[in-house]
Amino acid sequence: MAAKRGRTGQRLELGLQLRQLRESAQLTRKQAVQGLRISEASLLRIENGDLNFRNVGDLRKLLTKCGVHDEDVVESLVNLNRESGRQDWLTQFRGLMPAGLPGFVGLEPEARGMRAYHPTLVYGLLQTKRYAQTLLELHKPVEETTSEFVRTSLEVRMRRQEVLTREDPVKLRVILGEAALRYPVGGADVMGEQYEKLVHMSSWEHITIQVLPFRKGYRSTNDFAILDLGDQLPARVQIDSAWGATHTSDKRREVDRFIRRFDAMAASALPPEDTPHFLRQLERDATRAPSPDSN
Repeated sequence: MAAKRGRTGQRLELGLQLRQLRESAQLTRKQAVQGLRISEASLLRIENGDLNFRNVGDLRKLLTKCGVHDEDVVESLVNLNRESGRQDWLTQFRGLMPAGLPGFVGLEPEARGMRAYHPTLVYGLLQTKRYAQTLLELHKPVEETTSEFVRTSLEVRMRRQEVLTREDPVKLRVILGEAALRYPVGGADVMGEQYEKLVHMSSWEHITIQVLPFRKGYRSTNDFAILDLGDQLPARVQIDSAWGATHTSDKRREVDRFIRRFDAMAASALPPEDTPHFLRQLERDATRAPSPDSN
């Protein structure tokens, strides 16, 4: 059984239905908001799944403009608007995340599958708690974050991983650049624990991990992740930038472009069955290497 749709998914579903109704009625957003207490920009955010209607009267007026008079349809959308406005576990953490990321994280639990690529660090859903905390602490003086920020960010990252361990887990395919596995985060014990977790998770039926080695082949300079949300919602891609911002898109052309990127790198990467051996060798190398604190 699929996981129950969360608040982010409910807002996205509401926005998609409203956009389809407005376009079917051949109304521009400017025409649609006339007489309503919301702006064109707010309607755009509602249609993108970022907001819901604060005033249900505005929603009813919009539906009337769109020619929706079936009371059952109206009430179903009103109820969807009401449910999507309720708080969930992610609400308290939204202010800590880059723009665009809360919406993506909110959709992760209801994804049918995920594909992700990270060239320089272990992907977040695969990180151990010690690896993630060490990474956050390393960035703390550069990003000028607080110890509270580190604590709450770590809590979010660990909670996101529940999509992989629940009764009906998300199917995950990850490609890690070799640099992501060789870059030392913490000491050999932290990295050794991380390698062990990757070996363990690679044995799970719903998780596929591949390594893209230092050799000729297609690769992307940016990390990205793709959500497959099934037949009811459009797929979505997330791309991180060097400025800490997160761009997400459900435009079919953009999503397809990143799917092609992923497939090209998967063809250049080591086969999934070679991943445990590669990680074991890295683990042996890490235990033999001198500690960075020994100099």
